[in-house]
Amino acid sequence: MQSSSALPVRRGALHVAIAATAWGTGGAVAAVLYDVGGIGPVSVSFWRFLAGLGLLLAAHLVRRARRPGTALSLRAAFAANPRRALITGLGLAVYQTAYFASVQQAGLTVATVVTLGAGPLLVTAGARLTLGERAGAAGIAAVASGVAGLVLLTGGADGSTGPAPAPGIGYALLSAAGYAGVTLLGRLSGRDNADGVFESTVTGFAVGTVCLLPTALLEGLLPDMGRPAWTLGLVLYLGAVPTALAYTLFFAGLGAVRATTASVVALVEPVTAAAIGVLVLGEQLNAAVLTGTALLMSAVVFLAATEGPGRAAARRTPGRCRPGAGGRRAPGVAAADRRRPGAVRDRR
Repeated sequence: MQSSSALPVRRGALHVAIAATAWGTGGAVAAVLYDVGGIGPVSVSFWRFLAGLGLLLAAHLVRRARRPGTALSLRAAFAANPRRALITGLGLAVYQTAYFASVQQAGLTVATVVTLGAGPLLVTAGARLTLGERAGAAGIAAVASGVAGLVLLTGGADGSTGPAPAPGIGYALLSAAGYAGVTLLGRLSGRDNADGVFESTVTGFAVGTVCLLPTALLEGLLPDMGRPAWTLGLVLYLGAVPTALAYTLFFAGLGAVRATTASVVALVEPVTAAAIGVLVLGEQLNAAVLTGTALLMSAVVFLAATEGPGRAAARRTPGRCRPGAGGRRAPGVAAADRRRPGAVRDRR
């Protein structure tokens, strides 16, 4: 019997990397939308979630039309695990909103370092406590390398501290906790039920959109439509690429790779943002940025390369033959094999 996730491990890591790359483009687009649309960060998040939800719903209808007998309905997906949808949606809303609040209070550099730096640490600890996943010495070293690279990358960029660093750091830690919760829940659910990942993503974004609406209304919901084509284009991009596409790939990838690996691979996001800053916004590179980028990417490549071979056997279910001490099979499985000739061959 195969693992519940049919996605190969290295392809899962690639999915997470593509998702993080897409997230890295979102910050620059959102910054342009702040100026063009004249709305705040929470309202931008709301429109991003709403546009992403609309695209996900359209994709769901296409899936249902093409696979009427196999694609889950959204009602069935929500009814099967309402807690997952509620926690995922709330977690998405919390870590998005808390991050933007941290940027406002502590500045972009501090918010980025604390949020993205604490995220892998919280995910590593949470994966050990809740999922039983051991990071190992190599995994811990990769996390440390990734966090160090993040500090150098953001510290070497131009930035300033906001008006209230202490509350801003608190918001950043809250954002990291929300991100860690979403990652761990996505890993647990994707590992056990890979077939419903897409539908669960849709229901999670529906909950997240509802959670963001009250705060967005208080902040000022409607954008300035003086340049409607430009504003709508930016909103559609945010909904399509760093939201609908990115989170679908991210949650699918979580079914195949360990939570710690996913959290480190997701650090591709600030590397992408830095590349956009250099190539599009004309920002200057320096030694700290280059060193930080090298550390981050080495951690990502190392974990992605080592995740595959050793994880194939670990992803087997308990009913499969597992080598024990001295290479012996589990007693119950060995007995079953003796009773049924060809059993081992059938399970391949």
